[in-house]
Amino acid sequence: MVSSARSIGLQGLDGFAVEVEVNLSSGLPAFELVGLAGQAVRESRERVRAAVKNSGFSFPLSRITVNLAPADIPKEGPVYDLPILAALLAAAGEIPPLPRQYALAGELSLSGGVRPVRGLLPMAVEALRLGFTHFFVPEENAAEAAVAEGLCVVPVRDADALVRMLRGEAPIEAARPAPLSGGQTTAPDFSDVRGQEGARRACEIAAAGGHNLLMIGPPGSGKSMIARRIPGILPEMTPAEALETAKIHSLAGLLPREGGLLSGRPFRAPHHTCSAVALTGGGSIPRPGEVSLAHGGVLFLDELPEFPPAALEALRQPLEDGTVTVSRARASVTYPAGVTLVAAMNPCRCGYFGHPTRACTCSRAQVQAYLGRISGPLLDRIDLHVEVPPVTAAQMEDASPAESSQAIRARVTAARDRQRARYAGLPYCCNAQLDRAGVARFCGMTAEGAALLRDAYGRLSLSARAHDRILKTARTVADLAGAEQIGAAHIAEALSLRAIDQKYFGGL
Repeated sequence: MVSSARSIGLQGLDGFAVEVEVNLSSGLPAFELVGLAGQAVRESRERVRAAVKNSGFSFPLSRITVNLAPADIPKEGPVYDLPILAALLAAAGEIPPLPRQYALAGELSLSGGVRPVRGLLPMAVEALRLGFTHFFVPEENAAEAAVAEGLCVVPVRDADALVRMLRGEAPIEAARPAPLSGGQTTAPDFSDVRGQEGARRACEIAAAGGHNLLMIGPPGSGKSMIARRIPGILPEMTPAEALETAKIHSLAGLLPREGGLLSGRPFRAPHHTCSAVALTGGGSIPRPGEVSLAHGGVLFLDELPEFPPAALEALRQPLEDGTVTVSRARASVTYPAGVTLVAAMNPCRCGYFGHPTRACTCSRAQVQAYLGRISGPLLDRIDLHVEVPPVTAAQMEDASPAESSQAIRARVTAARDRQRARYAGLPYCCNAQLDRAGVARFCGMTAEGAALLRDAYGRLSLSARAHDRILKTARTVADLAGAEQIGAAHIAEALSLRAIDQKYFGGL
């Protein structure tokens, strides 16, 4: 006898329907599983066998063949335990045949309980797109899966509860969705920062236009402190942004089990010993890396020169395209990587090159070798370069309140609203995403502004990419000022945020 159940598989964030077919035939008892199944899927045979017996049902003494179709797409993970169990019990006559509009996903414990799995949110979105009406999921994943509005998400505690519902004996109440976002990110406040007006202004511009930012300064000047406050001045995520970011976190198993799916824009700060795979994604089963987990938020790289060169160079394509493609022998997947990169570094190994009061112990060659760990092409992709000087005693003793994150965030949100209206219907969300055609169309300058940029282009030996990035930064400065056209003052401020290239890197 043949019976079937349906499930959802994932390749990256993209889903596909999986038909789980179970055939019971005469012959010596055996349990075969086919359909390009990974190791975790093959192990489901033992989990299903134990779960059926320990839930009080009779395990069929037959030759059991389970096929996962389509057979040419790899299946990974324990998500197929629940549909295999349901199809097996249907084939054995324990439950009626499952409707075609039902999909199931979940891992089984040996006692018959249903454990949570990764990636339920993108699975639920795909199930809705494919026309499924009911999605049976682990109880702990039900709130995130229910975000797919229009899909009836059924939380399953154990195999016995699933069987009793499918028999019509004990209905299960559908899950209610958790909110996509808990609102503004609970980040520390900028009012705690003493001095550093230049760095504060650079953070505001970076947040308003989605620009990448590099801070250079001696130890203890407040670089990390400032970076951790940037999520608090970013505008609240739109529902579409929150959903896309939540899908990535669901796939990585990082969504909270209780409360809202996201508490705000993500902030990821990987240690400088992380590998290129950890930073951009990969593995034998491709998983999202830190640059994708930070999608929609901030990726903070502290001690930038200490990161492995291969890891830093792997960031060049994601920073340029806003996506990262992970290719392996069995699969090639693409993850979003629309991040605001914030990097911090010392000016040399001892940290005191250029310090106003403390002598640097490094030779000129050592300083150049240290700064040389950051390649020119990577620097070219960072729009804003700002020096963070040491804080003076007078600034530390100043008791007057500094400007709060809320005040900065109001200006940032107003600038983002202008950009959203300007780019309505176009593939841009903020100024940093403009391509060459977008820069030519939306970054019009006054005659004085054009003359200033033309002079700086030759005098500073700027690259073509740096030229366009300065224009995009100036567009953001103009948006913060409420100006429609880019003027000389806006160009001058954008150029000042590249000026330290000459001091530290000798120009681009």
